[in-house]
Amino acid sequence: MKNINSTKRLVTVAAVAAIYAVLTVALAPISYGNLQFRVSELLVLLAFFDPFYIAGLTLGCLVANLLGPNGIMDVILGTLATFISVSAISLTAKFTKGSKLGLWLSSLWPTLFNGLIIGWMLHYLFELPLALTMLEVGIGEFVVVTIVGGPLFILIMKKYPHLLHAHRQNMQS
Repeated sequence: MKNINSTKRLVTVAAVAAIYAVLTVALAPISYGNLQFRVSELLVLLAFFDPFYIAGLTLGCLVANLLGPNGIMDVILGTLATFISVSAISLTAKFTKGSKLGLWLSSLWPTLFNGLIIGWMLHYLFELPLALTMLEVGIGEFVVVTIVGGPLFILIMKKYPHLLHAHRQNMQS
């Protein structure tokens, strides 16, 4: 039974990582740059429901940034920003007991961390205005994760609650 659970966990991490990376690269024109709408960032809210998703999301970001145009700095800092964001999302879920308010609050972490970290990185790499670049990256994250992702995950929580918690239940059995 332990091997089945280990295999399920490995497959889940790989699937989340692949979906994140493929979405990012397939939508490259809007996934990289100072005004980015990285659709794959919707997936970061999975960490609200189970910290297990942190690994897949971080790995997916690493792969997407390896294949992206911004080089090693993005591989390191972009992956770090995602790791910090999904970790903060998971911690917020723990402290808010998975409430809808907690989900909304969690959706703000990527705006903050990516705005600061990626905004600074793009300023450094391309000599873009620092405050404007941070704001642009933050706006993109806010639109994708909070404005689109928040309502989407609230809807899923309401209509299909078993989908979001199925992973955790499957891993425990």
